[in-house]
Amino acid sequence: MKNKQTAKVPSSRLSRFSALGGLASRLAGNVMLEGAKKLSKGQKPSLNELMLTPTNITHMADKLSELRGAAMKVGQMLSMDSGELIPKELANILSRLRSDAKAMPHKQLIALLKANWGDGWLEPFAHFELNPFAAASIGQVHLATLDTGDKLAVKLQYPGIRNSIDSDIDNVATLLKLSKLIPTNVQLDPLLTEAKQQLHLEADYRHELLMLQRFQSLIDSNELSKDEFIVPCTYPKLCNQNMLVMSFIEGQSIESIHLLASETRNEIATRLLSLFFKELFSFRLMQTDPNFANYQYQLESDKLVLLDFGATREIPSEISAQYKQLMVAATENNRLQMAAAAQKIGFFQEEISTEQKNLVLDIFYLACEPLRFEGEYDFSNDTLATRIMQAGQTISMKHNEWHSPPVDAIFIHRKLAGLYLLASKIGAKVNVKQLFELQLIQTPLTINL
Repeated sequence: MKNKQTAKVPSSRLSRFSALGGLASRLAGNVMLEGAKKLSKGQKPSLNELMLTPTNITHMADKLSELRGAAMKVGQMLSMDSGELIPKELANILSRLRSDAKAMPHKQLIALLKANWGDGWLEPFAHFELNPFAAASIGQVHLATLDTGDKLAVKLQYPGIRNSIDSDIDNVATLLKLSKLIPTNVQLDPLLTEAKQQLHLEADYRHELLMLQRFQSLIDSNELSKDEFIVPCTYPKLCNQNMLVMSFIEGQSIESIHLLASETRNEIATRLLSLFFKELFSFRLMQTDPNFANYQYQLESDKLVLLDFGATREIPSEISAQYKQLMVAATENNRLQMAAAAQKIGFFQEEISTEQKNLVLDIFYLACEPLRFEGEYDFSNDTLATRIMQAGQTISMKHNEWHSPPVDAIFIHRKLAGLYLLASKIGAKVNVKQLFELQLIQTPLTINL
């Protein structure tokens, strides 16, 4: 872990509320000071302008990072899922929350280990590294070695996180609304409701253990996938609601492969997009977090390492079938079938205007561009992500006619957008049409309009 800073995680609801209250007071003080400076120069700044100073945004990001848990998760979600809808300055600072969590002090860490494994918590281990090699929104990960020699990754949940999810998110929502940091055209409430549901799942490491085991079984049962991917093994006897223990797997960061040969980069992106289609149509089980840190690459074995299954979701069979219909219709530019599939997924309200409906269909058609392209689609030289973002901004300007789609749809789109971004980041070319057509052969389409 590059960032060696530590900060105690506030574990009680009162201490967490007090931390946010202190942040609100500090932001208000900075607004008054900055406003006085502007007025003394004859300027008439808006409240939004005063709130979006680098100092205020930095204070906010730092405090959310210190709280971790749901508070930090809201910042992550705003950064990753609504980045095109919030001010650039805020998006840039919030992006730090994707990986910039501070570790727990050793005293708090030892107390947590004893609370979960008892006073003899160290007995099964030949070594336990007290400094984490990764820290995120709801937990941090430590390297350990069993007496048997097995090398482990031990994921520990920060204290008080599970019990503070709803109150944390409600407090952060109040702070964001009062501070005017989120523009009025962002529908914050549906996002926060989604955040609560997702966080309650991610905060139960027994759920992640089950999802990891299911995913490993799916990969192992497919010989081709088994040759391409590695999923950590689990140690259930050491796991509980707050602790997840799995095998430690060596690998290089996925972003670093941009230095490798183009054939390797193309193959890695191809595997990940192929896996996406399998998750959506065959497995109907999807790891929905597109964070680049969830992927690593082993140069020696030529395998991709898949990590972090806390955000894994089951995809309902009807949603899976309608997405297949939607994608096939988009490849054929069949607007009638696209609209029918999108309606069944839950994208349209009855009162939506024809203009707004067409804007939504345009985005679907645009997102399926790689599926229509003959040959290798060059993600490195394409502006697909930017064009989709601009189309999304057009919709957001008429948000009164728009409503949040089903949660499953939000996560499916998030995963696909993340894979497109990764393919662009590593400069890959992928025959996406061929991958999709192969998936259709394996899971044929049944039209149900």
